[in-house]
Parts: sequence; structure tokens; C-alpha cells
Amino acid sequence: MATSQESSPGLLDRLSTMFDNLIKVTTTKAPIGKTPRQAIWTLNKATLYRYTPVKPPEERHRVPLLLIFALMNKSSILDLRPGNSFVEYMVGKGYDVYLLDWGVPGAEDAQMSLDDYVLEYIPRAVRKLKSVSGSDTFNLLGWCIGAMLSTLYASLRGHSEGLKSLILLTAPLDFTDTEQISLARMTDERYFDVDRVLQAFGNMPAGLIDYGAKMLKPVENFVGGYVRLLDNLDNPKVVESWHAMNTWVNDAIPLAGAAYRQFIVDFYRGNKLIKGTLAIRGEKVDLANLRASLLNVIAEDDHITPPCQSARLLDKVGSADKHELRVPGGHIGVMAGSGASKGTWPQVESWIAARSE
Repeated sequence: MATSQESSPGLLDRLSTMFDNLIKVTTTKAPIGKTPRQAIWTLNKATLYRYTPVKPPEERHRVPLLLIFALMNKSSILDLRPGNSFVEYMVGKGYDVYLLDWGVPGAEDAQMSLDDYVLEYIPRAVRKLKSVSGSDTFNLLGWCIGAMLSTLYASLRGHSEGLKSLILLTAPLDFTDTEQISLARMTDERYFDVDRVLQAFGNMPAGLIDYGAKMLKPVENFVGGYVRLLDNLDNPKVVESWHAMNTWVNDAIPLAGAAYRQFIVDFYRGNKLIKGTLAIRGEKVDLANLRASLLNVIAEDDHITPPCQSARLLDKVGSADKHELRVPGGHIGVMAGSGASKGTWPQVESWIAARSE
């Protein structure tokens, strides 16, 4: 009896510590996006960053690498935390790495369209990158909607502006198989009035985008992550990883209204890029004009951008050097999960390396 009474305070202390740690991890932000960098150009809310090289000039790849992420999430996912950062990995491999960060659109940006991002922001950032790097050519890596924007840019301007190679990660380009695309069914015009939503909010609120994505796998997104955290509270590595990812996931940003409307009407509903009817500021977007070396990375378990949305791309582009890479993992885990540093990253890096000299 005495032993049981003596052990109770110890158990209560451990439970108290556990819940204190749980509250701390779930209510505070983790330090993410910490690889040293300098802002070298800005336009409205967007900023072009250059990451501080760690290799001497003679040991760096000659062709710089530009990274572009989605419009409705912060780009810090590419530089999540030390030891699990694609940016840190590539800088360590001797690349001159640049990141075009879109920033956070305000109410005054509601009329910004995909046309603005593709024909104003990316070309200007590219000119600055080439000026700073001294290179006439560059490599471009786009992820998610960043891959869509990169594809449009590559088709319209890439050949004339020195794009050497293009790496697309989970690119939402083909909306033919709508039954396999959960977000297409969710935003079907029978159920979703995009104009009414934008009339009410101006920009598409971050919360609506986030909850829409989470509802694709509600149990996993609303419960599963917390269960795994509770099961691993005594494992510092797991807690640190969960804390960083949770910080990024819950720091989403709104999407400029006009761009969001194009995304829904021209892509999800109209499938105009694949049909060959998409125009950006009056210019027809022809994938056959995409001639840069192309690596199309498809995440096998992606429920946000299912493989069918990227699988037919190689048949459409004009690139002579084109490859498809299928890797295990989901939409985010494929590049930011625990296995990315030994799986996706080395394969992507080796492909870029062969085209960066």
C-alpha cells in the first residue's frame, strides 16, 4: 500500500509534464526557414532571396537554381528545419539557390491573376537572378501550384529567357479524370459558387483552403497527427519534426481572388491547359513550346494532386530531354517527410547536377 501511495505523485508529475509539453508543442511556433539568405529583389509583396553559398565559387555548380512554391502556403516548407531542409541540402551540394517568395496578399491584391505572376513576377525575378549570378541560363524547380506557374512560364518565356531545365513536383496540370481528383469534385460548379465566395471575401481565405484540403482525409488530418504526437512525446526527434510541420501547416495564407478564380474555372473545371485553349494575357499557352530539360516528379500517394494530374505531361511538352520520376509519399511528405533526404532529394539533385554545368 505504501509503495502505491509513494508512486502516485511520481505518476502525476509525469502526466503533468507530458501535458505541459503537449500544450507547448501545439500552441507555439517552431523556428523554421532558418538557412541564411539575403533579399535581393522585391515587387509588391513578393521577395527574391539568395541563400548564402557555403562552397567556394570554384566548387559550385555554374547554373543557378530558382525555387517557386505555391501561392497559398509559405515557402518555408522548402527550408523546414536544420537537417530536414531541401534548401540546406542543395546549398550544401554547391548550388547557387534562389527562392521567389510570394508573400501575403492583402485586400488590395484581390485582382492579381495568374497572368501577373507568370508574365510579370517570374520574368523580373529571373532577370535579377541572372544579373546577380552572372549566368545566362538557370534551372527552375516548382512545387504544387508553383509547378503550375513554372509550367506556364516555361511554355511562354522559358526558351527565350535561358531556362535550361525544369523540375516539377506534384504539378496540378491535367484535370481530365475528375473522378480521381477529390478537389475537382469539391469545387464543381454544382456545389461551389466561386464568384459568390470571392464577392464576400475578395481573396480566398486561408482557412477555407486549409479546411477544404484537410477534409479530403479528415481523420488523418484532424486526429491522426495528434495521436502520433502523443505516442511519441518522449522522442525529441519526432516531437521536433511534428512541431516544425505543424507550424508550417497552420500558417497558411490567402490566395489572390482573381488567381483563385482562374485556378477553379480555367483549370479544375475547364482543363484549358491540356485542351490547348488556355490564354495568358491573350497568349496561347502551348505545352509544345516547353523545350527545357524536364523532370516530372509524381508522388504515388498524393491525394491533393493525384498522379493522374501529371502523368500525361511528357506526351504534351516539346522537350527532347524529359523524364518522369515516381516516388513514394504524399503531397508534402514527398519533399518534406522524414525519408525525403534519402529518397526524393538525392534523385532530384543528381538529375539537376547533370544539367548544371
